[in-house]
Amino acid sequence: VVGLGPAGADLLVPAARAALERAPKAFVRTARHPGVAELTADGLNFQAFDHRYESATDLDEVYEGIVATLVDAAVEYGEVAYAVPGSPTVAERSVALLHAAAIEGRIRLETIPGLSFAELAWTRLGVDPLHTLARVVDGRTLDAAALDLGGVVLVAQCDEPLVVADAKLVFLEHVDPATPVTVLAHLGGADEHVAVVPLAELDRIQPDHLTSFALTLPDPAPRAELARLLELARTLRRPGGCPWDAEQTHHALTRYLLEEAYEVVDAVETLPSDAPVGTAASDPAYARLVDELGDLLYQVVFHTILAEEAGAFGLGDVARGIHDKLVRRHPHVFGDVAAPTTSDVMRNWEQIKKDERASDSIMAGITPGLPSLLYAHKLWRKAASVGLDPGGVGASLERIEGACARIRAQDDDDAVLGELLAATVTLARALGVDAESALRGWSVRFRTRFEAMERSAAGDGVDLHTLDQAELFTRWAAASSST
Repeated sequence: VVGLGPAGADLLVPAARAALERAPKAFVRTARHPGVAELTADGLNFQAFDHRYESATDLDEVYEGIVATLVDAAVEYGEVAYAVPGSPTVAERSVALLHAAAIEGRIRLETIPGLSFAELAWTRLGVDPLHTLARVVDGRTLDAAALDLGGVVLVAQCDEPLVVADAKLVFLEHVDPATPVTVLAHLGGADEHVAVVPLAELDRIQPDHLTSFALTLPDPAPRAELARLLELARTLRRPGGCPWDAEQTHHALTRYLLEEAYEVVDAVETLPSDAPVGTAASDPAYARLVDELGDLLYQVVFHTILAEEAGAFGLGDVARGIHDKLVRRHPHVFGDVAAPTTSDVMRNWEQIKKDERASDSIMAGITPGLPSLLYAHKLWRKAASVGLDPGGVGASLERIEGACARIRAQDDDDAVLGELLAATVTLARALGVDAESALRGWSVRFRTRFEAMERSAAGDGVDLHTLDQAELFTRWAAASSST
C-alpha cells in the first residue's frame, strides 16, 4: 500500500514510486487524482476502482469489494501494489480493512507512508499541531460533542455540497455565523486555491474530492478550567504539596462530601422558587451557588484523584459513565421508546435501573442511609412507578388528619408520628415538592429570621434570655417583617 500524496507526482515519495514500478500488478483506489494521470503518462499502468462507487449501495460495500479484489490479486500475482490518495494512514477505510486481513493471516502487508493533505493544510494555515490543539475530522460523520473541545478543526471528505451544508449547520451550533472559515482546494497543485469565507456562506462553495476547510473553535472554559483543577488536586497530593491533602482517604473525605452537598442545597434554597425563570444573572444567590458548587466539584475531583492513584479510573471515566447512563435511561430521546408524559418517563427510568442492576426489586437502588424524608420520598416514587400511588392532595390531607386525630387521642405509638411524617411526604409529592428540600428551606428561613431577631435585640442592648414570652414573640413577629 502506497500513498500518492495530495497532488501531483512530484509529491510522491521515492519509495512509493519504486514500489509501484516493481509490482507486477498495480491498483489505485481512484483515478480522480492528479498524480495518477502523470504516472500513467510516465508509463505506469493502474487498475482503478472508480466503477465500484457508481454501482455499490454504500461505501462499506465499496471498500469491502476493493479489499476482496486486492486479496485475490495478491494470491494470483504474488505481489500487488495499491495506491491511495494522500497517505495510506490518514482517512483510508480500505487500508484499515487490509490491515485486518493481514492480522487474520490472509495477506502480508507493507505500508509505505505518503504526504497527506493534512500536512499541506497545516502549512497553509500556519498551524503546528504539536503546539496547538488541532485535529482532522470527517465531514460526513461530524460529532457535535467532539467540537466542544475547541481548537483548530480541519474538515476532510468534503466532496459534495450536501456534506458541506450539513457541516455548516453543525458548526453554527458552536460559533457565530461570521466566524472565518478557510477553504482549501487542490492543495499542492497548479490550481491550488485557498480562500476565507464567513461560516454563514460556506455552503456557497463548489466542493470536489480535493476540497477541505478549517476553522478555529473557541477554547471552552470548562475543558481548560477542569484541567487546571485536576492538576491542582494532583499537586496538593504530591510530595512537597499539602500534608493534609496527602493524608486523605476515600473514607476520610466522606463527611466533607456530605457537608458540601448540603451547602449546595442551602445555596439553592436562597434562589427564587421558580429559578432560573425570571431570575437575573446578577442575583447574589447565584454568586453563592457557584461557590458552593465549586466546593462540591472539588470533592468529586478529590475522590477521582485518589482512584486515579490506585489505577482504578479517572475523571474522563466518570464523565463518560454518567453520559452513557443518561443516554441509556432516556430511550424516549435517543431511541424509539414513546414517553409523552413525566409519569411515563419515570416508569421507564425505574424499569431501566432495575434491569441494569439485575435486581428483582426496584427498591434495590435506594440507599438506606439517606435522610428519612428523602428516603420516604424515594420509596413512594418507586411504588408509584408500578401504580401504587399514594394519591393526590386530598388523599394526603386525609392521611395527615387521621394521624393527627390519633395523636390527639393520645396514641403515643411512634408509628403514628411516622405515619404523619410519611403523609406529609405524600402531600409534598402531590404538590410537586421535595419534602427534604422543603423542610430544609423552612429551616433556612427560620434561622435567618432568628438571627435577624438576635441582631435587632443586640442593637437595642437586649438579652433575649431575659425576655418574657410575650416580649419574645413580639420581637419574633418584628423579625418576620424584616426577612
